[in-house]
Amino acid sequence: SSGINAECGKQWYQRRVRVIAAVSNQAMHRTVKPTILSTFGDIAIAIGPAYAKYLEPVVHILQQASLVNFDKNDYEMVDYMYELRQGILEAYAGIITGLGTRPDEHTPSQLEAFKPFVPQILRLIATISEDRERPDGLLGCACGLVGDLVKGYGGSVKQMVMNDSISTLLTAGRRSRTSNTKTMAQWASKEMKKINAL
Repeated sequence: SSGINAECGKQWYQRRVRVIAAVSNQAMHRTVKPTILSTFGDIAIAIGPAYAKYLEPVVHILQQASLVNFDKNDYEMVDYMYELRQGILEAYAGIITGLGTRPDEHTPSQLEAFKPFVPQILRLIATISEDRERPDGLLGCACGLVGDLVKGYGGSVKQMVMNDSISTLLTAGRRSRTSNTKTMAQWASKEMKKINAL
């Protein structure tokens, strides 16, 4: 059994190295990169708490991707940036889900390993909140990630999420005409109310 787990871990490590190489490859067409970034979350869901050992390099890549500068007059670049940010948020959501999984009662959640990165994630969410031109899909992802963070960490992130930026984001989400975005925002708002009562 341990041999099988070791082999699976080795395969996931090799895939992670290939994904990192792909994201760093300047020759790769940029439209592929948002999908690659969201794959980090898929891998986290697949391997669960064992993903904790890959956090530092993966979050570093996601953080670098979130800092991409763009010309707002270049509409193609703006669309790409939004897709990139959505891929980043999907990756973070998958990582939180994966780390919070407990395959059995003897395996502890690894969410605490991710907690030092929460402030930088919230900075990205604040940037999205301030952007009135953002697409609805990105708004929905941001609302969902707020809900994931609050559900995963509870009252320990209360001071970080109780601010105008998050409130504005969730209000916009609840007013959305897209059902998925509205649902995400309503769910996240309920999670916020739970910690507000603490």
